[in-house]
Order: sequence, then C-alpha cells, then structure tokens
Amino acid sequence: MKETYKIPLSKIVEEENFEIIVKPENYDRIEIGTPEVNRPGLALAGFYEMFEENRIQLMGRAETSYLASLSEKERRETLEKFVDAMPVAILYTTGLAVDETLAARATEKGVPVLRTQVKTIAIMASLISMLNTALGPRITRHGGLVEVYGEGLLLLGDSGVGKSETAIELVKRGHRLIADDAVEIKRVSDRTLVGSAPEMIRHYVELRGIGIVDVRRLFGMGSVKMTERIDLVIQLENWVEGKMYDRLGMDEEFIDILGIRVPSITVPVRPGRNLAIILEIAAMNNRQKRMGYNTAEEFNKRLMQQLEGGI
Repeated sequence: MKETYKIPLSKIVEEENFEIIVKPENYDRIEIGTPEVNRPGLALAGFYEMFEENRIQLMGRAETSYLASLSEKERRETLEKFVDAMPVAILYTTGLAVDETLAARATEKGVPVLRTQVKTIAIMASLISMLNTALGPRITRHGGLVEVYGEGLLLLGDSGVGKSETAIELVKRGHRLIADDAVEIKRVSDRTLVGSAPEMIRHYVELRGIGIVDVRRLFGMGSVKMTERIDLVIQLENWVEGKMYDRLGMDEEFIDILGIRVPSITVPVRPGRNLAIILEIAAMNNRQKRMGYNTAEEFNKRLMQQLEGGI
C-alpha cells in the first residue's frame, strides 16, 4: 500500500507568512495532503462536479472581479455555496480584501481563510514547490550526502568502507555536508530527488576511534546544508583483486531510487587512494556530462579517427 504524507496547515501559514483572517477551532489539526492548489473559477460559476475540496483554493483578481460583476444576491449565494463545499482552506492573494459574506460563512462552517500580499501566480508556484517537497514519496538509505561543486553526491557502501571519513575530507576541502549515516530521500518531481538528514543526527558525523563530531561547530555554518538535490550516486566498495573496473567511463550505470534513474559509478577503495579528490573529479565530470560534454565519448572518437587514419 502506497504511504501518504500530510503537512499541517499551520506550518504552511508560518513558512509563507500568511495572514489569518478566519481561524476555526480545529485550525491546529487541519492538514494538507495534496501538492496541488486550485483557482475556483468553475466552482464560482456553479460547476462542482470536479471540485477538489482537499486543495487550497486561491482567490485572485480574476475570481474577485467575477464576483464583483454579480448582483449582491448572486454574489452572496455563490460565496455561501462555495464555502459550503468545505474547502480545506481559502487563500486571498495580492492583498485583496476578503468578502465579508465569505468570512462570515467561513466562520460559521469552520473553514480557514488566509491572505497574502504575494501575487497569485507567484504564490501558486511557491506553494506547489513547497508541498511537493513536503509531501513527496520518501525512503531512508544508509549512506552519506555531500555537495561537491554544486553536485549532490549520495555515498553508498557497506559499513566501514569509509563514507564518513570521505565526507569529512570533502568538508575540509571546502565542500558541504548534508547527511551522514542516514539520508532521507524525497521525490519532489518526476525528475528530481532531494536528500536531507534526520533531525536527530543533522550535522553530525561518526568517526570510528573518535566518536560523534559536530561538523557545523568544527568547520562553521558554511560547511553544512539542510537539503540537496541528488545528482550522482557513488557506490564505494573494497577493492577486489582481479575484478574489472571501468577505466574509460564508456559504460553508463544508473540506480533506480523512487522510480527515478540516477547516474551511478562504482569507486573501489584501498589504501593509498585519495577518495576526496576522486569524488571531486566525479562531481565535475558529472556536471560536464549534464552540460553536454562526455570525455569518454570524445576520447573514443579520437581513438577511432586515429585507427581509421592508420588503415
């Protein structure tokens, strides 16, 4: 069974700095469970067959202008019917005045009414982005997450392979830690995964022989980050003699996380290898690929041209 998530309306109000016009008694218990929002133009025109009452309803200039064009009786009946449909919340945008009829009916029915000074399109985009992040499907993976040159690297591997030590070395080299030991991964769109650390262990790293260290206090606020997009998965494994490891980079590997294919590379670990530098190169190379340049393919083209020229 697919797990669903919800976010308290009060948290949305706090983060978006909404003004509360009508605050029902159950305000602190109201939760939002869908990342979609709605502009109720069709509902105000009388069509309720497809009305989604679980979405936040946005009242912008178009909606209020339509209501102003109605007679006083029609406007009152329209607004009362709208509130009676029990939307989870009504949000007036652009600092528009809240209709007294709507506010009175909402108070009677227990429907929250909010207001923002932000324009409709801008607040719609902001809400959808925030709700997608908060409500997206998620999993927790054993590993680490670091930001290297703007690329989010998810470090996976068996316990003791060196994930935490590599993360600390990267932080010392000026990069940022997002999570160590456990990474909470959310799917925020059809193409994007975002990782973060569980609150209990956020900014902490466990180093065998030393114990738990607070990265933020040791290296400063610039050494940590709350969340980061996952661009590349690094599979760390102990070096196996005789195993063939990719030396050209022609074979692209991917790993499926929450239905999204993420580029993946396997990095063998053995004494003497500087993993921090290797991961820096991996991050830069991955960014270069996303920008349209593939070093392995260019090298292969040169090699083929030279072979053809020698025939």
